[in-house]
Parts: sequence; structure tokens; C-alpha cells
Amino acid sequence: MTARGWAIETVGLTKRFGSVLALDRLDLTVTPGETFGFLGPNGAGKSTTIRLLLNLIRPDAGTARVHGIPVTDVRRAHRHIGYMPGDVALWPQLTGTETLELFANLAGGVDPAYRAELLERLQLDPSRRVGTYSRGTRQKLALVVALMTRADVLLLDEPTAGLDPLMEEVFQALVREAADRGQTVFLSSHILDEVQDLCDRVAMLREGRLVEVATLDELRRMGATVVELVVDGPVPALADVPGVASVEPMPGVLGGLRVTLDGPPAALLRVLADVQVVRLRTPERSLEEAFLAYY
Repeated sequence: MTARGWAIETVGLTKRFGSVLALDRLDLTVTPGETFGFLGPNGAGKSTTIRLLLNLIRPDAGTARVHGIPVTDVRRAHRHIGYMPGDVALWPQLTGTETLELFANLAGGVDPAYRAELLERLQLDPSRRVGTYSRGTRQKLALVVALMTRADVLLLDEPTAGLDPLMEEVFQALVREAADRGQTVFLSSHILDEVQDLCDRVAMLREGRLVEVATLDELRRMGATVVELVVDGPVPALADVPGVASVEPMPGVLGGLRVTLDGPPAALLRVLADVQVVRLRTPERSLEEAFLAYY
């Protein structure tokens, strides 16, 4: 932490929309300089959280701070925030250049050289009117707006939706560079590979409640363990072995089995001691597998 405290801090943050509890007592802290993934299915409360951090909506209970500043102090807090919404809506009659100048004036100025670099790397022509832009091009313009101030905290809500694979690679490079400069990146995304490649820690939301906060390595170690093995000879019956949750054949691999454990492996290993095992490995769980284990 810095002298100002956490980059992002929420305590008991709660929001209702009528009878719907969108966010339920969220307690969350993000360290300055951290790239933090914020995951959950549609309706889990991710965008609601970001809007609360921006003070675009008011909580029913709880508090939030950004860079140590209460989010209700909008004038001070927003000086430290760069924001990219998931659903980009801009003024269609303005050109890209005019849009960037408008946001630069609101932010109190930007580094023109860095803004020009962003436009070049994202292959964005700012001379055209925004109304003529495709969805992907609007995403790129919004990304420039979020990044060009080099804000202390970047709130990115589904930032690569609509970007082609080449631009996704550019986006990832820009996020890594921001992190190297000490900026905090709060990344809400459905693209799990993207989160896995970029983030130091992730939080998982379900129905407005925080179900887990962990590093990627910690998430991969949680839950069931998968063992892949290949045997020479008759395939053993493993389904009734204590600790074995399921057994599936490995497609296209003669004598190959994929065994999922929900308990200690001791009983499985005793059975395999009498089997001619030619290959055995425990593959690392992907973030997608860890995510699906919760949902």
C-alpha cells in the first residue's frame, strides 16, 4: 500500500435495484500497482461495482474508496481514475479528435505524445466522426480515453469486446506497460484467457456476492484434482475407488484415462501400483476450469 492506502477499497458495499439485490456487502481491497481480475457471469454485479466506484450510482449501504479518497468526493477521486465502460456510447456528431479533446479538458490535460502513440498502436483514425465508427473502433477510442491520462487506477469493464485478435494483443501490451509504471488495473472481463495472462489476483462474484479472492496459482489448486494416465494392458476399473469422483476415457489415446479426484489420491495410487502405467501427469488447471468449478 501507499500512504494513501489501498488503490481500491470497499467495505460492506451493497446495492439494490427494487427487489433485486445486485451487490451484497462487498468487502474488497486492491493493492496499488496490481492488475486485478473481476469475474462473474452476467448479472453477477461486476458493472454495478464499477459504477459504484465511479459514484455514478449510490450504494444502499457501505463505503468505497479509490486511491484512498471516498468515491463520494467525485472531484478528487476522478482525478485518479481512467474508465472504460463495457457499452461505449459517445457523441456521434463529434470526430474522434474532438472527443479526445473534450475528455482531455475534463481530465485537466494529457500527454499529447502518449495520446498520439496510443492512436498509432491501436490503428485509430481520429479525423472521422464517431457516428461512422464500427463497434470495435469505438472500443479503441474509449480505450485511448481511459489510458491517455496515465491515471493511477484504471477501471476497465469488458475492454476488449469488439476488438479483433490483433488489437487484443495490443491491449494486453498496453495493460502490462501500465502495470510496469505502477498503475492499478481493475479488469472486468469474460475472456478468461485474457485475465489469466494479465492478472495478479482475481475475484469471483456470484449473484452479487464475493465467493473467492485468490491468486491464479491458488485458484488452480482449489477444488478437484485431475490425473491423466495411460496404461499398457487392461484398463482398470477406478470409478469405485475412494476419492475418485469421475473417470473418462481420453479421446484418441489407447489406454488413456482422465480421473477427477475430490479426495486424497492414496487409494488411487494403491490401485495403480498393480497396473502397468506408462504415463501419468496432473495438468495445471486453467482459469476457465477454476471458474467453472464455482459456477
